[in-house]
Amino acid sequence: MEQNAAKAAQAPTLGWSVLEATGVDVAQCYQCGKCTAGCPMARYMDLMPHQVMRLVQIGDAAAEEKLLGCATLWSCAGCLTCTQRCPKELDAAAVMDALRQMAYDRKKTSPKQKKVLAFHEAFLKTVESDGRMSEFALVRRYKMASMDFISDVALAPAMFARGKLKFAGHKTAGRKEVQKIFAACRKRGDR
Repeated sequence: MEQNAAKAAQAPTLGWSVLEATGVDVAQCYQCGKCTAGCPMARYMDLMPHQVMRLVQIGDAAAEEKLLGCATLWSCAGCLTCTQRCPKELDAAAVMDALRQMAYDRKKTSPKQKKVLAFHEAFLKTVESDGRMSEFALVRRYKMASMDFISDVALAPAMFARGKLKFAGHKTAGRKEVQKIFAACRKRGDR
């Protein structure tokens, strides 16, 4: 019994994990709500940004489960409005990024966000492969992963005509270095 209590005391809390990943001490958040008030994506979220910060502060298993399975993490646009509005200068956007990475690593992504996750993975694979963003490669990977082949197919001809979508992607000369960065992140367990 005492061993279990000792292990629980040594286990890092969610707040500690976020602090370690981002340098943001969520304990300083006093729930003013400015992050939520300024968030342009709040209407698409199941948890508001200030609620995310509060759940990280609580940090128990139930809070962690609720956070890592919520759609909010994948609805966040990363625009940094929440960070700019915070009177305590806390980087709520970095907290969202860290939680999104935790959810991704633990495979606890909200089923409602399947397409967002498919886009996230397609984006990262495209940058890793080409050393930069290639729209056609991104669209191809996304469509294959999401199995959403026809929802926006009517946009393709106009995009091709305007030069916005090219069949041949451009690979950068430094793509080997970019691939090394991705390999180092995988080795560290960041991705």
